[in-house]
Amino acid sequence: MLLLKPNCECCDKDLPPSATDARICTFECTFCADCAENRFGDTCPNCGGNFVERPVRPEKHLVKNPASTKRFTKAHPQCADLQV
Repeated sequence: MLLLKPNCECCDKDLPPSATDARICTFECTFCADCAENRFGDTCPNCGGNFVERPVRPEKHLVKNPASTKRFTKAHPQCADLQV
């Protein structure tokens, strides 16, 4: 089962379970569509794999199988302008 991470690893944008702009790679690295496309050219900076649209978990299944609440960001050079 996918973790459904709650944020973009680059810009920290919220990506709730219903987000249609969440992108993941085969290792479930999670980015918003804008960062995945415009900062990384649809190639994961961690593993080199491609991004796909993250599936939406239907709300009725979130009670038994909740999304992750652990936020994760990583200092990728392409995200340096977003770091505070």
